[in-house]
Amino acid sequence: MTDTPNTSARPSAFARVFLDHPATVDESYFEHMRFAFTFAFWLALAAAAACVHALVPAACEKTAGNIIRRLHARIENRGKH
Repeated sequence: MTDTPNTSARPSAFARVFLDHPATVDESYFEHMRFAFTFAFWLALAAAAACVHALVPAACEKTAGNIIRRLHARIENRGKH
């Protein structure tokens, strides 16, 4: 008989790092990855629009704000079916 603890009852480090959080929003790892990459793309676009607006105030006046509002709505409605 060994003194090795039964680790099957504990979640693995892999599950904690890669699976637990996506499960909290009812997504698989790859669904969550897609959502996060899409979100990052739109955030980068909003940042670029804000930089253009900083240089040329008449350009992209509402672009960054519109993107941020749309992303906020997506986050607020996430997981609500």
